[in-house]
Parts: sequence; C-alpha cells; structure tokens
Amino acid sequence: MRRSIEDLRIFYGEPAGALARRLLARRLDDAWGEATNCDVLGLGYATPWLDAFVGARRVVAAMPGGQGVELWPSVGKNRTLLVEDRRLPFAAGAFDRILLVHALEEADDARALMAEAVRALSPAGRIILVAAARGGLWARAEATPFGHGRPFTRGQLERLVREAGLEPTAWSQTLYVPPWGPLLPLADGFEQIGKRVMPGAAGVILLEATRQAYARIRPGGAVATVPVLTPALQPQPATRSPRQNPAGGDLAGMRERP
Repeated sequence: MRRSIEDLRIFYGEPAGALARRLLARRLDDAWGEATNCDVLGLGYATPWLDAFVGARRVVAAMPGGQGVELWPSVGKNRTLLVEDRRLPFAAGAFDRILLVHALEEADDARALMAEAVRALSPAGRIILVAAARGGLWARAEATPFGHGRPFTRGQLERLVREAGLEPTAWSQTLYVPPWGPLLPLADGFEQIGKRVMPGAAGVILLEATRQAYARIRPGGAVATVPVLTPALQPQPATRSPRQNPAGGDLAGMRERP
C-alpha cells in the first residue's frame, strides 16, 4: 500500500524532507537543468522538484491511485491528475522527460509501471528513476517515505530499464547523511565524504536511461560513445550545458557534485 499524499506532503515540509528535496534537486539540475522546450512528466510524487523546470513547454504531475492527488501548482491552472500504474492516460511519445519519484518502491508491478512510462516517452526522450537505495540508512527509516516499499540496488534499476527497452546512460547517488535530526545540518559534509569513503551508505539512487546511448565530444574533437554506467559520474566536457540541450546529446546525464 502506498504512502498517502498527506504523509508525503507532511514529510517534505519537515527538515528531513526539505533536505532530501534540496539534495535531489542538485542532481536533477545537473542532469536536465530547466528542461528547456521539453514536455515533462512527473510520476509518483514529483511535485517538490517540478517547479525547477521553468524552461519546459509543459509540465504534468501524475499521481498513482492509492496515494492520492494534490493540487499543483499552488497558483494558476492545476496540472496534476490521478492515474493507474498499469494504464497511463497519455499518448505514446508524449513526453521528452519523465521523472519517477516515490513511484517504483510501492508499485504493485514495477515492470508494468515502467512499460507505461516508456510508452509515454518520446523517441529521443530521457527518463530518471529516483529510488531508495537498498544499502542506505534511509531505506530503514520508516519515518520517511524512503523507508516504505521495496528499495533497489543500482543493478536492479539497470535491469528494470533494460527490460523496458531502455539503456542506462548515467547514475548518481545522494542522501549520505543518516536520517537523524542532529546530523542533518552536516549533510553537505556527508555528501563530499560519503561518495568517496562509503558509497554504499547513500540513501537514494538516481538512474537516467534513454532509448539509445548518445555520443560525447571529447576536448580534442573526437567522438566517444558514452560508457554505460561508470562507477561514479564525474563532470564531463560538453559543447553545451544541459539548459541548452533539451534533446540530449553531449552531456548524457548527472554529474557528481558536493
């Protein structure tokens, strides 16, 4: 059974939720920037991050039954709707970017949900899965939404997207700080140290996938195929920033940053 919309809203209004929102926003900004000229779908409970996509043509928040739905944004026309995991009410190829947050862990059938998400993804589209990490402390904290449902390893997310017909192109982790109030102000320090010293302690995994691996331009001008999932994503040279490259290309995914 999914966490209710009330529980999710309360969590993201608390210090731990505000921290999770900020750290995940960093990774998403690295990957997609403002999603300029893109149609964006947030699936699950993605509204805490959708406001950042100010360059998008259209942004829609789809919330699964069993969770409930909230009005979003707070000002202007509502852009949320209640959906069924196995039957999303969108045309094939309707979205250039799809973000899944609090969607997979409590899905009755994660494969069916992924199949529907991929159906709604445009041919050159990009999708990011955000899921609780199996080895992290946040997956054991029932006071947070990450402590409910099924957590994932990176390998499990890779298999999930490949079974849905996509290819993983980038990954990242965050939330290294333990979900304990007195330690939350030290989160930025944990982020810098954790990815080098204890990568298995991250609370959340982000995996980006597309229908194909893009080519990246090296500084010398040679073209190199993007490797599928390096152990840690480092800043890569690119001819354009993510904000200027809504269709994908040189920068294929997320970069680690403090």
